[in-house]
Amino acid sequence: MSFTADEITEAYAAFHAEVSGFVETGDWTGYADLFTPDAEYVEHAMGTFRGREEIRAWSVRTMTSYPGRLMTGFPLSWQVVDADAARLVCEVRNPMPDPGDGTVLEEPNITIMTYAGDGLFSREEDVYNPLRFHEMSMRWARIAVAHGRADEDVVGYLQRFGG
Repeated sequence: MSFTADEITEAYAAFHAEVSGFVETGDWTGYADLFTPDAEYVEHAMGTFRGREEIRAWSVRTMTSYPGRLMTGFPLSWQVVDADAARLVCEVRNPMPDPGDGTVLEEPNITIMTYAGDGLFSREEDVYNPLRFHEMSMRWARIAVAHGRADEDVVGYLQRFGG
């Protein structure tokens, strides 16, 4: 099946708008419904998740605990569409809120989306440096603790990872 670049772009814009809603509400249960029932989500640091229920379990767990739950959004730096491959590739920024001293922290990732039609995607792959993301998360947590802005989840993260 072939899709136009405009259709893929519009589908991803709608996908991205839905994700913004999940960020606002903190309820990630609907994230998996943006994919086909047999979709694959490749997250290089955490594994590959197949099907909506695995994607749902991963997204809810990841995005409702630190650091995922504190990301303020997922603005795009750029995107490009390969209509022949039904793919959209983009750089996603992952900004964190002010930890208490005005520091601006974020780590980007490259996301590769495969479009399946009807507004759904059959695959997502996130490519990034997990070590850099972890270091950013630790730095944010340390600053937040120093400024009295860290909750139990953040403190637990520091304790688990040697902060």
